[in-house]
Amino acid sequence: MGIGNGSPSDNQHAVYKEIQDETTPLLPIKAEEEDGIHEFNGASFSGAVFNLSTTIVGAGIMALPASIKMLGIIPGILMIILVALLTEASIDMMVRCSHQGKITSYGWLMGETFGPWGRIVLQASVVINNIGMMIVYMIIVGDVLSGTSTSGVHHRGIFEGWFGPHLWNSRPIVLLATTLFVFAPLVSFKRLDSLRYTSALSVALAVVFVVITAGIAIVRLIEGTVEIPKLFPELDGINSIWELFTAVPVLVTAYICHYNVHSIDNELEDRTQTKPIVQTSLALCSSVYIATSFFAYLLFGEGTLADVLANFDSNLHIPFSSVFNDVVRVSYVVHIMLVFPIVFFALRLNLDGLLFPTARHISRDNRRFTIITVSLLAVIYLAAIFIPSIWDAFQFTGATAAVLIGFIFPAMIILRYPSDN
Repeated sequence: MGIGNGSPSDNQHAVYKEIQDETTPLLPIKAEEEDGIHEFNGASFSGAVFNLSTTIVGAGIMALPASIKMLGIIPGILMIILVALLTEASIDMMVRCSHQGKITSYGWLMGETFGPWGRIVLQASVVINNIGMMIVYMIIVGDVLSGTSTSGVHHRGIFEGWFGPHLWNSRPIVLLATTLFVFAPLVSFKRLDSLRYTSALSVALAVVFVVITAGIAIVRLIEGTVEIPKLFPELDGINSIWELFTAVPVLVTAYICHYNVHSIDNELEDRTQTKPIVQTSLALCSSVYIATSFFAYLLFGEGTLADVLANFDSNLHIPFSSVFNDVVRVSYVVHIMLVFPIVFFALRLNLDGLLFPTARHISRDNRRFTIITVSLLAVIYLAAIFIPSIWDAFQFTGATAAVLIGFIFPAMIILRYPSDN
């Protein structure tokens, strides 16, 4: 039997469409936001803290001791605390505006606030920042496993120390094997929640690194075999003052986690927990950063390298020195490997949003998912071979995209939201 134009079902459809039209945002909901709306709710407080902490505590911790060496103990620790407070404030701004507008991603928030170009600039910044971080992670893996040379001094990697120099444990081969057999499987997951257990393990390994470093430094301090570190920077001209500013990008980059905050927030049953989760995570990470920076600088003094893991190839002047060296380096390189997929997740999502803004979500297109994943891994691998130091990569990303993502964009958003909310 046919249904006439005035049938109840037609009327209901018309009413539904009218309501839908009225509630449709000014900008269309993009693929990742649509997917985020349908994510499950019920992630635990501890799981969210671990995921956010893993996003924060990545490679930045390795460059912080060198920053403390440049700034001095007191200014360096104060800067770590200050950047943590600024990060908490910027995330709070971003989350408050998102909750008010029922927005489920950073890109959508920028799009709603500044239009399509706002969204594009944000996504481009995340791509630049995260691909820089991925390169840093792979450089660290190469430094630890295959060794590195700094100022004409060669620091042996783990494989080189165990087996001697060979072709199979050279930097290109080791990084290629790591990419194929470690990173590729880890980045194949399509949901962030799938990485919650590896995130917990990565945080635990970072704590192991801090505890061992602190223990060795305290033993050496008691024995009187360490130099007293400088409390303030040594300024002997305008050039030394400008050099201090090179530490700022490293400190800024160390706390950038904003691109994963929405993904974590979307999975919570009670979103009022987001603020205490962020505060807990930042407090945990700041404690790890301060302890690592202080004790590593105390242990190695003015010989602290840009990648402090490279320092753990020499005699620590304690019993079983070589064993502790290997435990420290292996534990942290595994930590880096577990952080890699967390940051890669946001990198792939934002690059896909830039290249295919109107396509369906990347997790529903296996071909696109595979092509983008493989392409990114190839670019990161090649860059890690040719970029000599993590300090160079940190200065680039920290002075550009990281500042935008972590501080400038959240401030712009809160200024644009005044009287409407």
